[in-house]
Amino acid sequence: MQSNAKSVVITGASSGIGHASVLRMSEAGWHVFASVRKALDQERLRTIPRVVPILMDVEDRASITAAAERIASEVHGLDGLVNVAGIGMLRPIEYASEEDIRQIFDINLFGQIAVTQVFLPLLRKNRGRIVNITSVGAHIAIPFGALLNASKSAFGIISDNLRLELRSFGIRVSTIEPGAIATPAVHKTLGNMDSMIESLPAEARARYGEMLKQVAQRGYEREMNGSNPGVVAVAVRHALTAARPRIRYRVGKDAKLIATLAKVLPDSLLDVVRLKALGLPTAFGNMQEEMRPTQRSQKQIEPLRG
Repeated sequence: MQSNAKSVVITGASSGIGHASVLRMSEAGWHVFASVRKALDQERLRTIPRVVPILMDVEDRASITAAAERIASEVHGLDGLVNVAGIGMLRPIEYASEEDIRQIFDINLFGQIAVTQVFLPLLRKNRGRIVNITSVGAHIAIPFGALLNASKSAFGIISDNLRLELRSFGIRVSTIEPGAIATPAVHKTLGNMDSMIESLPAEARARYGEMLKQVAQRGYEREMNGSNPGVVAVAVRHALTAARPRIRYRVGKDAKLIATLAKVLPDSLLDVVRLKALGLPTAFGNMQEEMRPTQRSQKQIEPLRG
């Protein structure tokens, strides 16, 4: 490694936004520590100039500590940390398991905090920068996307607070909120809903099955017709190298539009717009469920009450 080369840690580097960011920063002459979870991905990254692949799983705190110790043995300080690693998940809130909720928050929020905490000592030495990838979805609720949007929204608030807390120490923090981006993660999240729906209880399948399929299909088409991950990597490079990086970058297809709609439209109108866009019914109470006998009998005698 060149003594004057700047260095950055990029998580979630195996594909999509993380991989595109690794390529972009390597081309810029930076020394890149690219974190992945699998040894096979680690081997693929070895062929990229100035890239050192590191095994690290944000769900495994011991692996985060080990990665930081490995990197600290090779550099005096860090010039950047890019938190990309994350997962998506489509679930009806009514039937979201505790395991689902814990997993998505552990990866999208708690794991990101743990990574940031462990690398901050190295970032302090070089007055490095932190770039956090959240989502424009953090600003707008999407049916069945509560777990993803809530975890990304929470990480966005953490990022904003971190920016204020580290300001006086000369460490800049930027947040990137991508819109529709075509990545392999889209297929994992939206491409195979049948198996997820089959895992739900029978009553959940009856209530939400068709709506889940509709939302997944619309979402899959939108994301796969979205922007290339490279547009996010361009923003990552700007955030790491510009004299005055932005606090917030909204990049990718429809990112600015979605953020604007969430600000300017009344909630009641925005509800209708969202439901129509996803192909869901907009009329209130349109889904009729068969009432249980006790419910029917109660309803029949209610008019007789004086």
